[in-house]
Amino acid sequence: MTRNGFTGWRRLAALGAVALVALAACGNDGGGNGGGNGSGNGNGNGNGGVSTEDGTTRVDPTDVATQIDSIPLATLTDDEVAGLVWMREEEKLARDVYTTLGEQYDLRTFDNISSAEQTHMDSVLVLLERYGITDPVAGKGVGEFTDPTMQGLYDQLVAAGSESLVAALSVGAEIEELDIVDLRDRATGTADIALVYGNLERGSRNHLRAFTRQLGNNGATYTPTHLSQADFDAIVSGDMEQGSGG
Repeated sequence: MTRNGFTGWRRLAALGAVALVALAACGNDGGGNGGGNGSGNGNGNGNGGVSTEDGTTRVDPTDVATQIDSIPLATLTDDEVAGLVWMREEEKLARDVYTTLGEQYDLRTFDNISSAEQTHMDSVLVLLERYGITDPVAGKGVGEFTDPTMQGLYDQLVAAGSESLVAALSVGAEIEELDIVDLRDRATGTADIALVYGNLERGSRNHLRAFTRQLGNNGATYTPTHLSQADFDAIVSGDMEQGSGG
């Protein structure tokens, strides 16, 4: 496990409550899409579909398994193993937070992206099973985590997002922003992991676009706290990305 992941999440816990509550007065429901030109694209050529309505990006774990079957098994480093365990719980964190917030707000974006996060979790599970790594979320219900850091973050994020719709959308944007940072921190030349991480980062870029555009629909803006402003701007100004099978 690299230090960057833990540092980033602690920053989220410290900054989230202040930043999100400050936006709470702006909350109103809204819908619609955003477009635009730009880059901000990362690696990853796996299969996945994008909803033209809200940017929901699902990754078919069956397709992922088929693709990596042709890739030789690697000898993973301790950091790679720890990274897979972390990302499995991080994708669960996203799914669980969106599931819980989706029960509070009548906005389909939360339900759609929550279901997409399940496919992201499943894609990481393909790698855990391939390498015989214990699944940290086996038997865990919504809002239950093995890592105490993740457990604390779930509780704080749900509390912050419960303040208003705008606060909830800001929670979503920050989760996706940090997911991108954590995936980049764990970049590896190991082909099967790189394929899965590329798919996950593409999904997070699309979901970050979706949440920031929903914030705009509700008269609010989002300031990045983990990505540089330049990286953030390049991502959110870009079009929704399709995978090779999308």
